Amino acid sequence: MKKNFLGLIAAATICTLFGCGEKKEKTAEAVFVNTADVVSTDKAGEISWPGRTKASEDVNVAFRVSGPIKAVYVNEGDHVRKGQIIAELDDRDYQVQLGATQAEYEHSKADAERVIAMYKEGNTTASNYDKARYGLKQITEKLNNHRNQLADTKLKSPIDGYIQTKIHQAGETVGAGMPVVSMFADGNTEVEIFIPSSDFSRMEELHGFKCSFDIFPETTFPLDIVRTSKEANASQLYTVRLRIKGDYDMKKITPGMTTMVYASVSENGNENVCVPSTAVFNKDNKTEVFVFDKESGTVKEREVVVSALKTDGTTLITSGLKAGETVVATGTRHLTEGQKVKPIPAATESNVGGMK
Repeated sequence: MKKNFLGLIAAATICTLFGCGEKKEKTAEAVFVNTADVVSTDKAGEISWPGRTKASEDVNVAFRVSGPIKAVYVNEGDHVRKGQIIAELDDRDYQVQLGATQAEYEHSKADAERVIAMYKEGNTTASNYDKARYGLKQITEKLNNHRNQLADTKLKSPIDGYIQTKIHQAGETVGAGMPVVSMFADGNTEVEIFIPSSDFSRMEELHGFKCSFDIFPETTFPLDIVRTSKEANASQLYTVRLRIKGDYDMKKITPGMTTMVYASVSENGNENVCVPSTAVFNKDNKTEVFVFDKESGTVKEREVVVSALKTDGTTLITSGLKAGETVVATGTRHLTEGQKVKPIPAATESNVGGMK
């Protein structure tokens, strides 16, 4: 009897200590995650492309007549004004040609004047009058042509600009239309970029074009679109030409310089936003993110539409998110729908690890 009593006391003691017959559910603890704010693309930065400066006008300058070059008066890099003589042909043959035509003209002119005077007095026929009049006109045009050919032995610059390449030298014989020098125009420097089809398809949504140069680290230059190709090249890229606008000293910006071109994306019904690329994942053939609900402290899966992957490690989203929302930036594969999480606090000088 005594043994049974002692056994009951022992059993009661064990139940008291270990909660005999009671089960407590273990509460799931929230896990720490890195989060990021969803940012409008206007705030997230711009789409960018590498580019190169181009002269707004490239010209190959050639003689309109043929012959041996007497002199080339410019060198590569020289600045020339419109109308300035930059080269000259040996004009000996053209001088002789003009002299012969001048004599022929004076003889024909004298004959024509006599016939015209006789016609006025009624001493010749209308047919003779017409022959004299048209003959004089013909020799006059021939004389003017040979005068022009002589003048064309002097090659003049068609624009204000710089000599880019000196193609032929003095002593060489060139044909009409063969370039002697190439040059590019002053000012109106343009920038050429090549953009992929994903950007070309939404050109109407792009605005605020600007460019920057390493030699001007504190300055960005606004751009206007000049023209856009309608056909992709062999690399499936479209050519876009833009012109620097505004009152800038363009002497230091010359053709051939490298630059970076930026553009912002405007809203077009759906808000275009930006999130870290690590926040986006694929599940069941859907593109999704985990959105953090601050009130409940949980995460919820949400399908999104991706527009483009940027080189700065972010992704452009055109549907599914709004600026100001918060998404889980990393570790999404370890999360589940409705799971409790805690954002890792941002690191500060007093909280370097970001865990306080």
